[in-house]
Amino acid sequence: MKKLDKLILGSFIGPFLLTFVVVDFILLIVNMLKYFDEIFGKGLSFWIYAELIGYFVISISPMALPLAVLLSSLMTFGNLGEHFEITAIKSSGISLVRALRPIGVFTVFLVIAAFFSNNYLVPKVNLKTFSLLYDIRMKSPALDIREGVFYAGIPGYSIKVNQKLNDNDLRDIIIYNHSAGTGNLDMTVADSGRMEKFFNENYMKLTLYNGTNYHEERGMRGISEKPIPFNRTTFDENIIVFDLDEFQLSRTPEDLWSTNRSIKNISQIKLGLDSISTLVNEQQFQNYKQAESIYPFFARTRNLDPLQPIMEKKAIADSLRAEMSRKERLEMDSLKNVLEDRGKDTVLLDFKESLGVTLDSSGSLPVSAAKPANPRVDSLLRAKRPSSLSPQRRLEEAMVDNPVADDPTDRKVTITRTEPLTDDERDLIDSLINKRGYRSNALTMALNNSRNLKNNFQVKKVQIDNYEREFRRFEISWYQKYTQAFACFVMFLIGAPLGAIIKKGGLGMPVLVSIIFFIVYYMLTITGEKWAKEGVTDPLIGTWFSCVMLLPFGLFFLKQARKDARLFEPDFYIEWWKSTQKRLKRRVSKTA
Repeated sequence: MKKLDKLILGSFIGPFLLTFVVVDFILLIVNMLKYFDEIFGKGLSFWIYAELIGYFVISISPMALPLAVLLSSLMTFGNLGEHFEITAIKSSGISLVRALRPIGVFTVFLVIAAFFSNNYLVPKVNLKTFSLLYDIRMKSPALDIREGVFYAGIPGYSIKVNQKLNDNDLRDIIIYNHSAGTGNLDMTVADSGRMEKFFNENYMKLTLYNGTNYHEERGMRGISEKPIPFNRTTFDENIIVFDLDEFQLSRTPEDLWSTNRSIKNISQIKLGLDSISTLVNEQQFQNYKQAESIYPFFARTRNLDPLQPIMEKKAIADSLRAEMSRKERLEMDSLKNVLEDRGKDTVLLDFKESLGVTLDSSGSLPVSAAKPANPRVDSLLRAKRPSSLSPQRRLEEAMVDNPVADDPTDRKVTITRTEPLTDDERDLIDSLINKRGYRSNALTMALNNSRNLKNNFQVKKVQIDNYEREFRRFEISWYQKYTQAFACFVMFLIGAPLGAIIKKGGLGMPVLVSIIFFIVYYMLTITGEKWAKEGVTDPLIGTWFSCVMLLPFGLFFLKQARKDARLFEPDFYIEWWKSTQKRLKRRVSKTA
């Protein structure tokens, strides 16, 4: 590495680390303010908050890196330009592009590291963040009994203390017991008391001294109701134990968030996309089948076949299900062999019976279970006969009741008429249709079928829209892992040449320019993602929208920096306006 590369890279690393920490801290504060009321004031330990803050710092780093690169590159080349070091570099025959190379190489490695972080580290951190944040939300606030205020934090009780001598000793105590759900009918009054937590603060013992307990039964408010019992009990010492399980932080299993797209890497997102695509295709396939079943006359001689792409996806999904079923059967057979080798036939029998399968004496499936019975014989066996009869007896009695079943071939005699219908026969048929209301019934049935089909289509349409929206969100999460990393390089192309043009270091002008471009980048990112979520544009275009729109600005600033353009000086625009006026005058004189 040459001395120039060391100089430029050394002047860049320090501001980059500083700005990254500052930007990450600012985004952390903004992110924590969203959950301020939900996570603070619950008596958690310092390490729980430190763990949550650490997770937040890592999860928001993809958003902090582009702004840190933009601000640090602006500061670096602004300082070099302010101290005329860029001028010295150019005067020695080194171009501006060559001076940008060390930071550009560093940014390329940073882009690669950011991608791997987005794909592997951030999803795992998001999983732990969601789990811990949910547990903190579910935890009840810390036990804080104040003077002169009813405290209802303990489930089933309302406690008022008029005076607290310290954290444990109390004076003038009133307790309402609402555990029975009967209102303020159970009250305890005591002169003094003492609170003590025990068993790892899972329980609290409240010892009351010199008090009275009032208990009144709840009346039914009847006309001839007997007097309501009222009990009053005085005591010198009374101990009440409260369960503080609601005040403890219980950790929820992380598997509950396994379907969230924010905790998945690219390979897992692709599996999710395949699953959602299969669900959408299944809903579309069911639409065709429901329409065919609702109109049996239309489907009597014709089939309402789905489109070819739907059939192809359906065949692939069915083949995958069949393969999974085959593997499950192989696993069951292997388990059966293992159990038989160990001599645990009784365990195997219990296992098969739990699945609803009955084995014969040899331990295999019976023939009746392997081969389906004749449908006609099976319907006869299911006739309404006493269950105590044998199947053979039931079959004989059913065949006596149904003589048609005596013929095993079930032959039917078909008579074909070749003569056309006479006028009287036509009138008779028309009269049957008109008088018995067949036509109106047919119209009513057709109308009901149409309405049912419309309702089914509307329900399916809503389901398909939800699946497709979730499909687009999965694609956005997939492409974001690339775009958030590539944004660092785009911000470098904007910041470094712009710093060479501004020639102002420090935290003044660079911070202002960085904030402006970062706001533009953030707005473009949100707009593109919103278009992609709503289906206005393809998720690939929506996620890359901000980078594609800002990349020309970076190339433009790089071109202007190579020419030493003075874009931020008033003289530059004055000279440009004068030259434009001269060109206009020349064109007017030529046309005249």
